[in-house]
Amino acid sequence: MDIFANSVPLWVSILFFACFLVPIFMIVRVVKQGVNQPTVDNINRIKWLPTFVFIFLAAYYFYVILMSFTGIFQVNTLPPRVLLFTAIPLALFYFLFVFRTKMFWKILENVKLSDLIRIHIFRLVGVFFIIGWSYGILPKSFAFIGGIGDIFVAVTAIFVALLVDKKAKYHKRITLIWNIIGFWDIVSVIISAVYITKQAIENNTQGILEMTKFPFSLIPAFAPATILFLHICIFKKLKMEK
Repeated sequence: MDIFANSVPLWVSILFFACFLVPIFMIVRVVKQGVNQPTVDNINRIKWLPTFVFIFLAAYYFYVILMSFTGIFQVNTLPPRVLLFTAIPLALFYFLFVFRTKMFWKILENVKLSDLIRIHIFRLVGVFFIIGWSYGILPKSFAFIGGIGDIFVAVTAIFVALLVDKKAKYHKRITLIWNIIGFWDIVSVIISAVYITKQAIENNTQGILEMTKFPFSLIPAFAPATILFLHICIFKKLKMEK
C-alpha cells in the first residue's frame, strides 16, 4: 500500500512537515507564559506543565504517523477513519478533560489575548491545500475552501493581534468578528471533507484519501480539534475581559 503522498515532490512533503511542527512550539510558548505569571498558585508544582504539553503533542504526532503507516486511514468511511481514531478523541480530550481543570482556566486568565490569536498564524499551512490541488491530489472545491479560508484567517491574525496589543478602538469587536470567521472556516472544512468522502463512497472515487497519508494526515488528525479548541479559548478570553 502506498503510504506516502508521492504525487507531490519530496520537498513539498518535507516543507509541510517542518511547518506543521510550528504549532507545537507556539502552543507550548503560550502555556509557559501563562504558567510563569505570578498570579499562578503553587508554581513550583506546575512548572513542568509546558514540558508535559510538548511531550503530549509530540507523542500525539508520533501516534498519528504510526497510524498513517499502517494504512488504516486509507479507506473511505463515514466518519472518516482519520477523524475517528485521532481528531475525535483529541477533541474529547480538549473539551471533556482540559476544559474541566482549574489550571486551564488560570492559564487562560493569564495569557495575552493577542498570543492566543497569533497561534492561528500556523494556518498558513493552508497553502498546501492549494499545492495539493495543483498536483492533482485534492479536489479543487475542497482545496480552495480549506486553503483560502485558512490563509485568510492566518494573515488577518497578524493584524488583529497587533490591534489587540495596541488596544485600538473596537479591538474586541474586531477580534470577535475575526474569531467567528475563523471558527466557521474550520467548520466548513470539516463539513466539506465529510461531504466529499460521502460522495467518494457513493461514486467509488478517491475523494481526499491523499490527506490520510503521511505527512498530510497530520492536518485532519490535529488541526480541526485544535483550531476549534483555540477559537473557543478566544471566545472565553473575550468574555473574561468584559
